[in-house]
Amino acid sequence: MRPSAPDRYAVLGNPVAHSQSPFIHAEFARQTGQSVDYTRVLCAMDGFPDAVRSFAASGARGVNVTMPFKFQAAALAAVVTPRATLAQAANVLRFDADGWLADNTDGIGLQRDVEINAGRPLRGQRVLLVGAGGAAAGVLGPLLQAGPAALQVVNRTPDKAHALVRRHAALADACGVTLSAGGLADADAAFDVVLNGSTSSLGGLAAPVPDHVLKAGTLALDLMYGPAAKPFMAWAAALGATPRDGLGMLVEQAAEAFFLWRGVRPETAPVLQRLHRLLNP
Repeated sequence: MRPSAPDRYAVLGNPVAHSQSPFIHAEFARQTGQSVDYTRVLCAMDGFPDAVRSFAASGARGVNVTMPFKFQAAALAAVVTPRATLAQAANVLRFDADGWLADNTDGIGLQRDVEINAGRPLRGQRVLLVGAGGAAAGVLGPLLQAGPAALQVVNRTPDKAHALVRRHAALADACGVTLSAGGLADADAAFDVVLNGSTSSLGGLAAPVPDHVLKAGTLALDLMYGPAAKPFMAWAAALGATPRDGLGMLVEQAAEAFFLWRGVRPETAPVLQRLHRLLNP
C-alpha cells in the first residue's frame, strides 16, 4: 500500500527565512512518530489573508503566524480561544473542517521557558514587560496567571501600554496581581524578571529601559533570539543580571502548537539543546 502524504504545516511571516520553526517541528515529528511536512511561507505585506487561504486550500492542516501578521490571524478563524481573544492576536491557526481555530501559544511558551527551563518561578515576583505590541499582548495573560506580585508594562508609546493593561485588568484582579503601565522612562527599579517584548532588538538597541530596572540576579530575557538578542543580553550581563534569549520560548510555544495540531505533546529539552548547538557551533 502506498504511504499517505505527510500532513502539511508552515510558518507564515515577513521576513520568515530566519525562522527555526521548520527545524523544531521536524524534531518534534521525528520524536513523536508523527507524519509532518513543515515549511516557510513568505507573505506579501498586504497579502497575508490570501496566503493563508491558498495554503489551506492546498490541503494543509495549519500554520504558525509570525511578525507582522499576528493581529490579522484571529480574524480569519471561526473559533478563537480565550487566550487569543484576550491578546487580540494569534500565532497559530488550525484548519478544522467545521471552521478554522485561532490560538496564541506565545504566553504559555514564555511562562514554561522562564519557570521550567530557566528555573525561575514567577509567583510572588516583580516583573517588567517592555513593549505593548503583538509579542507583549500574546504573553501578558499567561504571565498574570502565573501569579507575580506585580507586573508593570512599559512602552515607547505609553497609551498602548495603558490600553493593554486595561484589557487585562480584570484578569490581573482575579489573579491578585498589581498591574500598571507607563512609558519606557517610567519603569520602576529592581525587578526580579525583565522581559523585552519590544522591537528594540531589531533596531540594534541594547537597552530600551533605564539600567535601574535590573539588580544582581535579575532574569533579563529578550523574546528575540540570535544576533538580534545579543546587545540586550550583553547589557544585562554587564549589570550583573542573568541574560537569556527567546530560543526557549520559541521551542515551548512550538510544542504547544504541535499539541494543538497533533494531540501529542513533545519533549522540549532535547530539541532546545539541539537548536542551541545548531545556532552556536
